[in-house]
Amino acid sequence: VLCFVFVGDNSLNNSIINVSYVSNQCFFCTGELLLCEASTVYKYIQEDGSNRGTYGKLVCTNFKIAFLDDSASDDNEPQFKNKIVGENDITLQCVDQIYGVYDEKKKLLTGQLRKYPEKLIIYCKDLRVFNFCLRYTKEEEVKRIVSGILHHSQTPKLLKRLFLFSYASAAPNNTDGRNQTVMFDTLEDWRDELERTKGNVKYKAVTTNEGYKVSEKLPLYFVVPICVSEESILKYEGRGIPIWCWSCHNGAALLKMSAFPKEQDDIASQTQKAFLDGIYKTISKPPYELLKMDDLSSSLPSLQDIQTAYTRFKQLFLIDNSTDFWATDVKWFSLLESTNWLEIIRRVLKKAIEVAECLERQQTNVLLIEESATDLCCVISSLVQVMMDSYSRTKSGFQSLIQKEWVIGGHGFLDRCNHLHKSDKEEAPVFLLLLNCVWQLVQQYPPAFEFTETYLTVLSDSLYVPIFSTFFFNSQHQKDASMSGESFKTQSGPFRFLTVWDWSVQFDPKAQAFLNNPFYAEKPKPDKSQRKTARFKHQRQLSLPLTQAKSSMKRGFFREETDHLIKNILGKRIGKFINSSDELPNSFREFYDSWHSKPVDYHGLLLPRIDGPEIKVWAQRYLRWIPEAQLHGGGTIATAAKILDLMEEVQSLQEKMDEERSQAVSGDVHSVPMLRNSARLSSLFPFALLQRQSIKPALPTSTWKDLEDEDDLVKRDDEFVDLSSDMSSSA
Repeated sequence: VLCFVFVGDNSLNNSIINVSYVSNQCFFCTGELLLCEASTVYKYIQEDGSNRGTYGKLVCTNFKIAFLDDSASDDNEPQFKNKIVGENDITLQCVDQIYGVYDEKKKLLTGQLRKYPEKLIIYCKDLRVFNFCLRYTKEEEVKRIVSGILHHSQTPKLLKRLFLFSYASAAPNNTDGRNQTVMFDTLEDWRDELERTKGNVKYKAVTTNEGYKVSEKLPLYFVVPICVSEESILKYEGRGIPIWCWSCHNGAALLKMSAFPKEQDDIASQTQKAFLDGIYKTISKPPYELLKMDDLSSSLPSLQDIQTAYTRFKQLFLIDNSTDFWATDVKWFSLLESTNWLEIIRRVLKKAIEVAECLERQQTNVLLIEESATDLCCVISSLVQVMMDSYSRTKSGFQSLIQKEWVIGGHGFLDRCNHLHKSDKEEAPVFLLLLNCVWQLVQQYPPAFEFTETYLTVLSDSLYVPIFSTFFFNSQHQKDASMSGESFKTQSGPFRFLTVWDWSVQFDPKAQAFLNNPFYAEKPKPDKSQRKTARFKHQRQLSLPLTQAKSSMKRGFFREETDHLIKNILGKRIGKFINSSDELPNSFREFYDSWHSKPVDYHGLLLPRIDGPEIKVWAQRYLRWIPEAQLHGGGTIATAAKILDLMEEVQSLQEKMDEERSQAVSGDVHSVPMLRNSARLSSLFPFALLQRQSIKPALPTSTWKDLEDEDDLVKRDDEFVDLSSDMSSSA
């Protein structure tokens, strides 16, 4: 039993209670303050649609909502455990929507309540769903806890009221010196990057914006073509200036530019046009010559379209119980197609391939144009670098890339994630879109990446953890301005925010092992005689055939796909609904087909497969909280466990023979101990760990009854499905 003392500034909220709370199930962070609580709250376990659950205490702090389980023990504690946010914790920024249940009817809760609900349902941005029954809780406690949760998680707030500041003030200078991520907050970082990419011949790092005298939206330091003068940068606050992102091995470069506002008077428009013409003429001379401009606002979906698509898409996975999951059987494919989310991912990947083709094949500089150059420009420039630069496929390289293009590049995380709940109009899952696209590459070419899909999943979760500054500011200037002032100084000096890249804050060493890919093909030494034998070979197809299957009177995913189950949810079946009707340009198709006809060099250019069925749902992120979507003893984790066993045997033999380890065996195969006994592991491991009893739900539809004459799905053994084989198109 541990005793936690809440300490902090009482001025933050008049209702703060400074107390000691005794619990063995909840960890409270430094600077965390208890705001309200309710006892005798019943938390439902919605695995089978029953009313099974457990009693406990529901608390709300200035950091999170937490359920303290009275009956829980530490016996079954998972090895993959977040040290900051427990399985029954919801950070205030992770709360998406809150519903109340009145007489078995759900109602969205907003503002002041006249009547308080008997049940509380909290939908989270990481797609968890919590159901709390308040029937047995005292009326006064119900009012306090419901009002407190609504107020602290849903109402607009000031930036400095975020828990980020409370934590940084109470626990300053807590950083990990082993972090290898390049932060790009110094001039030297940019010069090193120019040297690494051989871009220093044509481009220069500038200090023009020191003190933010050019623009508060630009970083302190950035890179521009050598021929661009300081006067040009100053003239329009950085607008109309090509800013360097990355240089290809052949000298071609990827640039981005913030466009001028479209609605301008004639005089202003003509002046700006003349300025742009001058810039283009300057960079069209040697050594730049060729330049292709791409206005992303016209060639890609708008931010509003992206937000709408994702809002529809995530609703498919916010499942209250088993009954809801099975009831969507008949409508699954039509619902998925109507979201348009997978089509947006395909279009973004296609655009990245087009840019890569210009840089790699045509050796042409590419200038990405967007109104602010901080949204879709970040997505495309990051994807291009992941595809073309093997350094960006290492963990430290990918983190450095996020720092360069997103954090220092000025992506508005605060607004796009709506952390302050000030404007829904600004909200858009732009960074999540990037992670979804990168996941497509990770699952298509696993040996090319030093990190795993689990790494991408916990990175997406970290968007909503207000302990790290990485994803909680709109710009470098906003962060620097927030750190100034006497109120944010400690005895040891100004406090320093934590960075999300210090994974030791969230995970212990055993859990961190799940972020590293044991099958990563490390770059071999430059021995020409061994290059061919050391390179991995990869079997791939451009598209999977879609064959007609026997039609059924009642169509439904689980009716017609009982053998394939979730494996086809994630793969080929979903993909056929992605619109691939738009014809690709001949040069693009030639480049695409030519690359896919050759063996893959995991340290060279990577092109994602984008034809219909190849675009898949990110299973681990979207299905991890749904027990019905798990394949026990199946999925990629089963394959990984078998390969790890083989690798361990090979390594043991090598050690006995006193020889150096083979280059194909990278990482420590002992580092993921939980992969043993893979028959009990879920396909959504490590978030869903052990096999649980499947319970047939009582459906309000005839779906389950239709299956009664077939073999019992629940008791059937899973069969291996070859993802490269033909598939039916009956749905």
